[in-house]
Amino acid sequence: MPKIVDHDQRRVELVDATWRIIAEKGLDGATMRDIAAEAGFANGALKPYFPTKDRLLDFAFEHIFAQTNRRMEAATAGLTGLDAIRAYCHEILPLDDERLNEARVAIAFWQKALQDPGKAAVHDRSMEQWRASLAQLLADAGYRGDDPENALGAVMDLLLGAQITATLSPAHHSPEKLIAQLDTLLDALI
Repeated sequence: MPKIVDHDQRRVELVDATWRIIAEKGLDGATMRDIAAEAGFANGALKPYFPTKDRLLDFAFEHIFAQTNRRMEAATAGLTGLDAIRAYCHEILPLDDERLNEARVAIAFWQKALQDPGKAAVHDRSMEQWRASLAQLLADAGYRGDDPENALGAVMDLLLGAQITATLSPAHHSPEKLIAQLDTLLDALI
């Protein structure tokens, strides 16, 4: 009897292996062979799912974006105001190993998006979704300034910038410091 394969689960396993390899070797050092081995598959087993490393990176970015959105929804359930904004933002900030690995994948994706209009468009759509959600959260929390677009930009810049700084200089951007920086910004806005 042929083995039944859960293709969606296999894709997720490959994405998880991708995070680990990118975290260890960087995007340029990560090979499809390394990713397959890390996931426990033969090298050829990747081709039906991801014919290229580039396509695997696309899927990894889309997967971490969806995963972050699920966490944000769960974290903000039943919360309002400043508590909802903080919970939402904490799911983007690289506060643990999982979110730090997600940041590494995002950074690798951003690097490719600089030269690839398709990837740039995926990124723009994703960030517009977060911007819309955060704009509503800021309004609900009673943003008191006269320039909501700048306030929203400041929060987004802190969140996305933290993914880079926490990855490159973790000693100066510990989870506690990232939370304190977010709190300082939000306290100034609301």
